[in-house]
Amino acid sequence: MKLADLTTLRVGGSAARILAPASSGELVATLLDVWASGEDWLLLGGGSNVVIGDEDFDGTVIRVVTRGVERVSSVSPSPRPSAYHDDNAVRVRVQAGEPWDAVVADAVASGLAGIEALSGIPGSSGAAPIQNIGAYGQEVGSSLVSIDFLDFETGELARIPASGLELGYRTSAIKHGRTGAVIAIELELTEGALSQPIAYAQLAGALGVRIGDRVPLDAVRDAVLSLRAAKGMLWNESDRDSYSAGSFFTNPIVSENFARKLPADAPRWPTAPDEKDVVVPLGEVPPAEPVPLAAVDYRVKLSAAWLIEQTGIHRGFSLPGSHAGISRKHTLAIVNRGGATAAEVLELARYVQTRVFAEFGVQLQPEPVLVGAAL
Repeated sequence: MKLADLTTLRVGGSAARILAPASSGELVATLLDVWASGEDWLLLGGGSNVVIGDEDFDGTVIRVVTRGVERVSSVSPSPRPSAYHDDNAVRVRVQAGEPWDAVVADAVASGLAGIEALSGIPGSSGAAPIQNIGAYGQEVGSSLVSIDFLDFETGELARIPASGLELGYRTSAIKHGRTGAVIAIELELTEGALSQPIAYAQLAGALGVRIGDRVPLDAVRDAVLSLRAAKGMLWNESDRDSYSAGSFFTNPIVSENFARKLPADAPRWPTAPDEKDVVVPLGEVPPAEPVPLAAVDYRVKLSAAWLIEQTGIHRGFSLPGSHAGISRKHTLAIVNRGGATAAEVLELARYVQTRVFAEFGVQLQPEPVLVGAAL
């Protein structure tokens, strides 16, 4: 079976064997069996945040298709400062294969706040903490309590608190170095009809409210879905601009000193002081991993889309003869216009990286997971 058929970007070679255990117990048993065999393996959820290479995969693909959302209990509010609580907190346990947007839709319908701005993000719930998915002022890390994690090295199934995952901007300890599989996640949401305070200007504008206001949950969900659809960020089989891996590049985090050297109209937002820089001085070779600069008072997040557009790469751009292109709706998305290969997608991504680096000295970092592929 073509792995391309299991991803939203629709690229990837064939797999020798694909397994899809239906329950969490079967998923754990299958993973342990495959790991014990020593063969190559690939864990695949919703296939929305991955670029799989064109070569056939001579191993076993384990699809995470487990389902289930269960209200665990009502508890006292957590002290996490990033979460907003004014009513009873509710714990929800979600199986890893549950589609993420279905979880958000169920939470909104049940009057549970905390993830409403994460509406419309494709993929499975088990992948959400790995990427620490975020949008419109929310991140899953703000509501995450723990994950059930099957460790590749030890074969043990353990519950890891969110504090032990080193969650950051679109990253976690699992994404960078800890091998295994998320079996289930536990979220803490707030029971009530109103959303968390609106924290993103574009969303506030779409709702016609001010930053910090709270509005009905369904209003937030509807607004976010509309915003995402306008950017081609909602999967739609009839819309080629949605045949992507989502935003291909993360917004770079730079030092305050570096940000001051950019044009005055460059969008920027102060962020957490412990974020790592992803800037490379002009004329130097980009490192494989971002290298932090000297500590400053705070870091500044830039707009990757703005940087790309300033180099002359516009919506709808493509390299001559390529079937991959920049979305016509959003310059952060690389899309498959029909018949594209992973090689064409990566060629365009490298071109974007090269142009932005040459113009601004910023090395854009890919957001999707690359499997059998490299930039």
